[in-house]
Amino acid sequence: MAYEIPVTQARAELADLINRVVYGGERVVVTRHGKPLVALVSADDLRRLEELQESAEPREAAREQVISTVAGVREVASASREQQRFGIAAEHRGTATS
Repeated sequence: MAYEIPVTQARAELADLINRVVYGGERVVVTRHGKPLVALVSADDLRRLEELQESAEPREAAREQVISTVAGVREVASASREQQRFGIAAEHRGTATS
């Protein structure tokens, strides 16, 4: 869990906050009006975040390709309203002739 501190207090305690991050392994979130602005994290944490981002980029590109492919698919023929409502079962119904 991250330690939260208002920006006005963080200004006055920056050296202490840096020590908490570097030597205490803490993460510090600086807030303004209770909303997070920035986070102080160790250089190792930043490196790990960057590695995660880099490994996610190929997956994101693949996801965009799938979305593009799906968006390019067009509906060939519109099914009748009854077929849409009842699915395949409606397709097999016919008039009963004896």
